[in-house]
Amino acid sequence: MAPRKQPRKVLTAPRNTESAAGFHARSERLAAGKALRERVARESHAAWKAPRQGRDPIAILEASNRGRLQELVPIRHGRMVRTPFTFLRGSAALMAHDLATTPATGIRVQACGDCHLLNFGAFATPERNLVFDLNDFDETLPAPWEWDLKRLVVSFQIAARDNRLSDAAGQRAVLACVGAYREHLRECSRLRPLDVWYQCLDAETLIRAAPGAKERTFRQQIADRARERVIENIFPRITTLVDGRHRIVDQPPVLFHVAEPDFAERAWRRRRTTATPCPMNAASCWTATAWKTLR
Repeated sequence: MAPRKQPRKVLTAPRNTESAAGFHARSERLAAGKALRERVARESHAAWKAPRQGRDPIAILEASNRGRLQELVPIRHGRMVRTPFTFLRGSAALMAHDLATTPATGIRVQACGDCHLLNFGAFATPERNLVFDLNDFDETLPAPWEWDLKRLVVSFQIAARDNRLSDAAGQRAVLACVGAYREHLRECSRLRPLDVWYQCLDAETLIRAAPGAKERTFRQQIADRARERVIENIFPRITTLVDGRHRIVDQPPVLFHVAEPDFAERAWRRRRTTATPCPMNAASCWTATAWKTLR
């Protein structure tokens, strides 16, 4: 007797593929965002008051030095005292302390935390494509998404003052920054998560998007300098041959080889046990925010 045939299964796609994949429909996400806005109004982010006690900037900065090589701490401080902007760059822990008391919607992201304008730049991908993106993640930590954006716009204002521009010019840069952020985030809301994940801003696109000839030339110069720093060009300049093996050239006092064989392991152990992680480094800053502002 012939074997009985099994009925063929008919596979049907779920009606709401977004919900089925654990990703809410755009209308639901917009409604959730508006509900959060009712709970934490946008205007509430404008106010900040220094606490009456417990805010010692020097103590906070000293605490952030725990676990660092102590012989390098004076160099760090020397860089910070040059300008208000260099102080901002080195004081992410202080800003994290201040932002910890500000309103937050409760949305946490893998934040960059040190999201200032000079932590964006052009660099080569493993595929040798020159792209513009955030390039500093050494202190990334889960944190409120608002922190990245606030630190980014503060960096624009301080950079304007540091370059002796008017506060009005700094304010225009800040408004352009948050406007670009808002517009790009709205664009992303219409895309699938993987489409957002694979978004890329390459150098050619950045140059073509320049509003004028002057800006186009400036961006071309940035791209040319970035290409000089790709591994093929920089490797011969930072290494030398020692006993037939490539070795990074010492550049004391900030770059040097340590003779102690277990130094890295001991430093890592000391860092984990003594250092207080800085919650102010975040990777949630969308690239378009910075480059649209600079155009």
